Amino acid sequence: MKPRILVIDDDAAIAELVAINLEMAGYDVNCAEDGVKGQALAVQILPDLIMLDLMLPRVDGFTVCQRLRRDERTADIPVLMLTALAQTQDKVDGFNAGADDYLTKPFEVEEMLARVRALLRRTDRIPQAAKHSEILSYGPLTLIPERFEAVWFGGTVKLTHLEFELLHCLLQRHGQTVPPGQILTEVWGYDPDDDIETIRVHVRHLRTKLEPDPRHPRYIKTVYGAGYCLELPSDSEVAAEAAATATQGSP
Repeated sequence: MKPRILVIDDDAAIAELVAINLEMAGYDVNCAEDGVKGQALAVQILPDLIMLDLMLPRVDGFTVCQRLRRDERTADIPVLMLTALAQTQDKVDGFNAGADDYLTKPFEVEEMLARVRALLRRTDRIPQAAKHSEILSYGPLTLIPERFEAVWFGGTVKLTHLEFELLHCLLQRHGQTVPPGQILTEVWGYDPDDDIETIRVHVRHLRTKLEPDPRHPRYIKTVYGAGYCLELPSDSEVAAEAAATATQGSP
């Protein structure tokens, strides 16, 4: 069965261009011209990927994306935002709304198709558990690929697909600085330009789930000018810290 893609865009010329090229590349395509119809169609057909414009009539793309993420039926469908809004803050807002990737108009058709292929590869639309079948563990952190979860200091943390991929990339090299270009290539599946806001937003999301104080990260460190480093205590250090905490709490 061909992957199904939903294009939500009120610009008829752009929507037609996108649809024709996607169909020529082997995808089934549905289109909607406003946010209300787009959200309804997403729930109805449950596509493998949604291409979402931001400046939509009736309901804007940011709101549509947030609603899709809150709905269990559509929460895991990858979203590629396709928009003329090119400022850094627009991208940050898009990722914070739940987008997986961001493509700015005007765009090259080949780049669009590469983004689509990358999104489908790294989500359940092509089983991702096969990509990371092993359980990766160090110190207080264990990643569970089949459920996209992390066991963190004994508690379970639910991750998005992108958060899981990012954490997996860092955990494979814990204690080492991983350059942004390597992260973008491994996690996002393509070689983008030098705009690393994509990584920054998802690192912030990870910190809110794993750090005691996300504003002063203890485990996911930014190495300015070089990349990101996951610094984890060993099993013995975790045990020693737990013992010291228990001793302090004794009467």
